Amino acid sequence: MIIEDEPLAVKVLIDYISHVPFLELQGTFKDAILAADYLRHTTTHLIFLDIHLPKLKGMSFLKTLTNPPAVIITTAYHQYAVEGFNLNVTDYLLKPFDFERFLVAVTKVRTIHMTNREPADDAELRDFFFINVQKKKVKVLFSEIVYIESQREYVKIITTQNEYISKMSTHEIEAILPPHLFKRVHRSFIVSIRRIESYTAEMIEMNGVSIPIGKGYRDGMEKL
Repeated sequence: MIIEDEPLAVKVLIDYISHVPFLELQGTFKDAILAADYLRHTTTHLIFLDIHLPKLKGMSFLKTLTNPPAVIITTAYHQYAVEGFNLNVTDYLLKPFDFERFLVAVTKVRTIHMTNREPADDAELRDFFFINVQKKKVKVLFSEIVYIESQREYVKIITTQNEYISKMSTHEIEAILPPHLFKRVHRSFIVSIRRIESYTAEMIEMNGVSIPIGKGYRDGMEKL
């Protein structure tokens, strides 16, 4: 979630978040009091927090949280960095910051989150999952998936055996897929890494289909 009262800063953060496959924006808040009320009944994993906010300042807001999520400070004032780290913030982004610096910060949060996860349970060891298709639960094997395409509130799952359309978001299905087997390459496409036949800076070829690579995902392709 974003707690920020500058419209331009909010716009930049929303744009950056939209290009990172493991982030999903829950909400934006112009002041910390509204955010605190939201957190009373909702859980979040990460807050982008400005320091100079109306009514309740960012640092004061942090001190009110008994079990805070990860926090990345976003501010134009460097003098608050020490106080921020004393409050266990994960990173401190000095405005204006570019996408590369933003990505470093959120990747740090994700690494800490993955490290602190509990050992895998039986569900995480499975090689399949079930999806809802026309009032039926259909079993899909991870090994048979070629790629997944977002179609608004639906996803189309293309496998070696069949095609399925199910009502769910790409964020929901991405959370199910093992990250070492699948890669988000575009806002609308997730591909099976092992089924990539060839790729350029802009396109992936697999199973006779050309799939676009989004601008924000190209660096990730080179790191496969």
